[in-house]
Parts: sequence; structure tokens; C-alpha cells
Amino acid sequence: MTDQTDTVPETVTFELDGDVAVIRFDDGKANALSHEALDALIAAVHRGGNEAKAIAIIGRPGRFSAGFHLPTITAGPESARGILAKGAELALRIFRSPVPVVLGCTGHALAMGAILLMSADARIGAEGTYKIGVNEVAIGMAMPRFVIELARERLDPPRAHLAIQLARLTDATGAVEVGFLDQAVAESEVEKATLTLATELAGTLHSTAFRITRDYLRGEAATRIERALQLDLESFKVEV
Repeated sequence: MTDQTDTVPETVTFELDGDVAVIRFDDGKANALSHEALDALIAAVHRGGNEAKAIAIIGRPGRFSAGFHLPTITAGPESARGILAKGAELALRIFRSPVPVVLGCTGHALAMGAILLMSADARIGAEGTYKIGVNEVAIGMAMPRFVIELARERLDPPRAHLAIQLARLTDATGAVEVGFLDQAVAESEVEKATLTLATELAGTLHSTAFRITRDYLRGEAATRIERALQLDLESFKVEV
């Protein structure tokens, strides 16, 4: 049974479904991560950590996220630096969430969209011709240091070089092998599988034990990621 629904802004919705906070991201287009979308997602994840026992984040059909809002990235170094900081804040909030976070990758997940996949506890993707990965090096951007630190924690080491250094994109099946996803299912089953797993985790994991273990398991890594991010923000440049 659904207890409560908020929609601020329209592209991001928050719904409490029992013990699960269900966050849906749908801008009707490519699910680009603008400042407004990032603010709403950060607030929703924060709220979910306070009010629920698990979080499910689900994209729109065919698109989980195409990454950062391109006009903001190309508006100049300061603009790009600002949105990078906000995207990293969302990734770290998911990475350090006091409750488990399950992502429903409903289609393409590129650049910052794929980085968010690396941040979550469990990731379920849609089978098909969708592309998943970080293509920054291919489009003229050095990979941020904080992403490299996150990749060291979450991607399969032998395949991380292909994904990060060579900007290799893959479909959902390949993304499971690389480590962006944990499971690939039929596109029509992504939302159901995501909600089912989030409900299962909410019902089986002890909340206090989860939070303590989270700190033990990810605390040092989060500190390294934050330090790397500071270096990124001090020297960040975008070639346009």
C-alpha cells in the first residue's frame, strides 16, 4: 500500500511503499542530470534514508540517465565544476546511504548515469541494445579522480581498464560482467524486479547492523573518494 507521494520537481517523484522509498526519475527525454534534477534526487535519497528501510531508484522506459545536462557542462569550467560537485554529492549519498539502495536501470546509462550505478548496493538492468558505461575519454574529458576511486571499489578489476581508460560501452549483459550491474532482466521486468529486491532487503536486513556495517565496509573508501573529489574540484577543466 502506498502511504505518501510527493512530486518536486515533476521529473523526480518520491513515494513511500511500505518500508521502501520509491524514487522515480523521468524527464520525458534523456533523463539528463540538471542542477534541478540533482537537487531533487539528493533530497529524495536523503529522505529515503530517514523514512524507509530501503530505497529503489527507477529511471524512465529506455533511459536510466544520459548523464549531466550538456549545456551546463559546456557553459564553461565553473559551470561544469559546479554540476560535477553536485553529481558527486548524489553518488556519495547513495554510496553512504544508511539503508540499502537498489537501482532499476531501465535503459541507457551513460557517463554520470553509469557512475550512479557504481554507487548503489544492487543494480538491475534492462536487456537489449541499450548502452551502459562512462564515455568521458571518448568525448574529450579526463575521467574525474573520484570516479576512478569509485570504480576501484565497484568494477571488476580486469575489465575496469576497458571501461574507464578506453571508454568501452556495453549492453546490460556485458555491464554485469564489468560490474555496473548485478543482474539483467527483460525490460518489462526491471521495475518489478527492482521493487521486489528492495522490499526483500527492507524486510530481511537489520537496520542498525546495516548502518554499522556500511561504515566499516565503505567508510574508508568514501573518504578516499571525497579526497579525490576535492582534487577534481581544485583542478577541473572541460575541453569544449
